[in-house]
Amino acid sequence: MGRKDACATSLPVDQYRKQIGKQDYKKTKSALKATRLKADAKKNSSAFKDAFLVIAAILFFVFCVYAFFYLNLSTEIDLDVD
Repeated sequence: MGRKDACATSLPVDQYRKQIGKQDYKKTKSALKATRLKADAKKNSSAFKDAFLVIAAILFFVFCVYAFFYLNLSTEIDLDVD
């Protein structure tokens, strides 16, 4: 007799999960596909962003080295005074 009552009552967590599952199932396949593609695009764009930042850092370093040598060599003093 007690078994029917025990099975009928489910945990609130299980009820919550069922509600979420029903809501997710109500979405159309095109909406789910769009969400998945958006997540994939976001994941892939971070790789391009990282590569761009590395290239920009290298170019900045090269520019700093070039500017250092340019400023040091362009301010030479002519010591040959005749």
